[in-house]
Amino acid sequence: MTIIALASDHAGFALKAALAADLATAGHQIIDLGPDSEASVDYPDYGCALGEALAAGRAETGIAICGSGIGISIAVNRIAGVRCALVTSGLMARLARQHNDANCIALGSRIIGIEVARDCVAEFLNTPFEGGRHAGRVAKLG
Repeated sequence: MTIIALASDHAGFALKAALAADLATAGHQIIDLGPDSEASVDYPDYGCALGEALAAGRAETGIAICGSGIGISIAVNRIAGVRCALVTSGLMARLARQHNDANCIALGSRIIGIEVARDCVAEFLNTPFEGGRHAGRVAKLG
């Protein structure tokens, strides 16, 4: 199975915990980069930790969660070699993998519910990068 790193801020803690449990039950290895409670934290700290885990090869893919998904996706994307896509549907998650070779998705816990989040994760994990005409474009991202 896949090694998946997860990180959130306080607003994303509950969704992170639910998704981590689902993924562990499905047989994936989980690296939970925190936080470990709903106490207020700063999303850039956790987004950067997730990006660094991906860049270092400690995880194959990542899931970042904050209230909107916006702030933590910006933090993750500051790390070279990481492509984190903010997604709000399974289709967006599938296209992030298929066309953009994203190695991380960001979810907004105040934007989508648990079932949509689960759909996003399933589509993301089950979709390969299509390559072809997309490979050159992704290479330009650095």
